[in-house]
Amino acid sequence: MSDVAQKTMIPSYDIDRIRADFPILSREVHGKPMAFLDSAASAQKPRQVIDAVSAVYETEYANVHRGAYQLSERATNAYEGARDKVQAFINAQSRGEIIFTRNATEAINLVAATYGRRELKAGDEIIITEMEHHSNIVPWQMLRDEKDLVLSIAPITDDGELRIDVFEDLLTPRTKLVAIPHISNVLGTIVPVKKIVGLAHAVGAKVLIDGCQAVMHEKVDMQELDCDFYAFSGHKLYGPSGIGVLYGKEALLDAMPPYMGGGDMINTVTFEKSEWADLPAKFEAGTPAIGEAIGLGVAIDYISSIGLDAIADHERDLLNYATQELASIDGLKIIGTAPNKASVISMTLDCAHPHDMATILDHSGVAIRAGHHCAQPLMDRLGLAATARASFGLYNKREDADQLVEALSAVREIFG
Repeated sequence: MSDVAQKTMIPSYDIDRIRADFPILSREVHGKPMAFLDSAASAQKPRQVIDAVSAVYETEYANVHRGAYQLSERATNAYEGARDKVQAFINAQSRGEIIFTRNATEAINLVAATYGRRELKAGDEIIITEMEHHSNIVPWQMLRDEKDLVLSIAPITDDGELRIDVFEDLLTPRTKLVAIPHISNVLGTIVPVKKIVGLAHAVGAKVLIDGCQAVMHEKVDMQELDCDFYAFSGHKLYGPSGIGVLYGKEALLDAMPPYMGGGDMINTVTFEKSEWADLPAKFEAGTPAIGEAIGLGVAIDYISSIGLDAIADHERDLLNYATQELASIDGLKIIGTAPNKASVISMTLDCAHPHDMATILDHSGVAIRAGHHCAQPLMDRLGLAATARASFGLYNKREDADQLVEALSAVREIFG
């Protein structure tokens, strides 16, 4: 650790107390302490979330909404209480704007299949960017092919910033939807989403934001941001897998048809016709992910107790420290150097394939991701087949970055 880095450490962040909340972080891998640096793919879970989900199935489980007995009422209150926590967490105007889904992928597909099919017609334009995850590309391609739409791609610079000037040029009166990431899962670039929302709204377009990589790193405020749709997943937010959130403005959700039909999303059903339930039930057919939603609410409580501002400061320190230390490795190149970025570092090494890097790092106890990161068009834009990606979460410490650097130095020695 350099003297400069030592002087910039944040003294008030109790990393040891936080790490103690995550049982899995105490385990070893190949006889080495584990440095888990893959939170951008899926974050580890604190004991509070694990215990809450376990308690649901041990003492509180029943189906929600339809039971007239105490256990069902308690489960319903806890499930709907989680919705209230999400509403407060992202400052949505009403709880009806919070739709529980399986994940962000389902949330985006829901918008494509309902809003897109109803509102878009042949010749209408959708704009996405070169840095999209496949989940924010494929649904729009499917809709384009079905409805004869135009799918336009906003480019990025070589350092990973969105070309706002070109994005503005792409906007036309025929632009009906803009779908963008809040933060790139590969580059870490923080996209100026509020500015994009304003530009899109000026031509009458709606905006969907993929917030999967943002909600755990910084505060998001739906009323301040004014986007039309916002999607994120619970498993990246230190909560369970199998639960996600679609935020949508109430007027838009009211006008959209249901995504799936079945129980709990109806007011009445006859063999002649059915009438839909009010929001949010209209979009939540069938028995929901009860324990997972409750666990997501506890995860929100957990990160709120630490404070997103404190988490952001800690992760910014980790990003700066790791970036500085990685500069000592010959032949290593960081992919994505936008000045405003989150704690994600994608990299290549001139002597080793990313998959070989990840394998050797694993034997040093370091868990990273290697591949195209569900962003093959971005890899094509960068002229790469794959990168190795280290991503930091609220529980990581500088020693994890040191372990990463040491392991990469070993890769250099083996292949160099």
